[in-house]
Parts: sequence; C-alpha cells; structure tokens
Amino acid sequence: MTRFRKQSRKATQEHVAIPNTLNRQFAVTQPDQVWCGDVTYVWVGNRWAYLAVVLDLFSRKPVGWALSLSPDSELTCKALKMAFELRGKPENVIYHSDQGSHYTSLKFRQLIWRLQIEQSMSRRGNCWDNAPMERFFRSLKSEWIPASGYGNFTEADKEITNYITGYYSETRPHQYNGGLTPNESERLYWNDSKTVANFT
Repeated sequence: MTRFRKQSRKATQEHVAIPNTLNRQFAVTQPDQVWCGDVTYVWVGNRWAYLAVVLDLFSRKPVGWALSLSPDSELTCKALKMAFELRGKPENVIYHSDQGSHYTSLKFRQLIWRLQIEQSMSRRGNCWDNAPMERFFRSLKSEWIPASGYGNFTEADKEITNYITGYYSETRPHQYNGGLTPNESERLYWNDSKTVANFT
C-alpha cells in the first residue's frame, strides 16, 4: 500500500499544466509549423501493441511514428525524434497532444525542451482538441488494420509502416488537401515556394 502511494505521488509530480496553445487552429500555412501527436492500440498476436504517431497539420502527413508493447514515454519520444530527424530538425514547431502521461512525463518534456519545440495540450478529456489525430487513427483502423489485428508484432510494424509511407501519404487523396495526397500537397507547397523565391 505504501509503495502504491509513492508511485501515485510521483505520477502527480510529473503531471504538469500545459496550455492549449493550438486551441483547435488546425489550418496552418506551411509544413513543420504545427505537429500533433497521439497514441492508439493495435492487437498483435495475443496482446496489445501501442502506436504513437506525429502528424504535420499542414498536409496531414505522418512524419514520425513508433510501435511498442509499452505505452510509455519511450514510445512517444521515439516517434518525436523520428519526426525531428526526418524533417531536417525544424525550428519554431508547436507540438500538440492530449494530456496522457507519456506526454506530460519529465522524460518527454525534457526532449521537447532539448529540441526547442513549444508544447501544447488539449483540455482534459476533450478529444476534439486533437481531432486530426482522431481522424487519422480512424482511417488507419477502418481502411487498413484487419478486424482481428495482426499475427505478431513484426507483421504489425511492417504493415502500419506501409500504410503510413505508401497508401496514406502517397496514394490516398485527402479532403483537407483538396483531393491531393499529403505528399502531393507538400510537393506543391515547396514548388510554389521555389517559384516565389526565383522572382524575388
């Protein structure tokens, strides 16, 4: 009983109040301006695995992800590190998530600080504050993941990566992007940026 109280006290100490800076302003004007993150669960073999995804709000493109058997800060840190590296270590990024312990933990907040990213959080229990992530996970589960889940962790990791990098980013048209895929939307943005730069 004593040990349980100590763990609860530690969890309380690590849970901090972080403002909802994003405040449902989901329409952004350029890539790597606002990222959203969340965690969902996937059935693998005979147990749950946990998937963390980082979504760029500009094109709704998944830019970082990680799959683990533990829904902890190591998982969310891994997904964020992947996004940061793949996107060329961008500056002035806002990272929005819910108030899950894997986002409020000291480990995750220290990573946010080291990467110089501004953290934003949904109001407690309000899933609409992170609606783009909810929609992404709904699409993943309805369009790709079998109803019975995957046979093992390796299969799940491979198939989810195929969905993210292949079907969702490169093939699937997105209503938010005016019918363009996330990759097409970003290519168009960068092409337009180069054109403007050439005229200045």
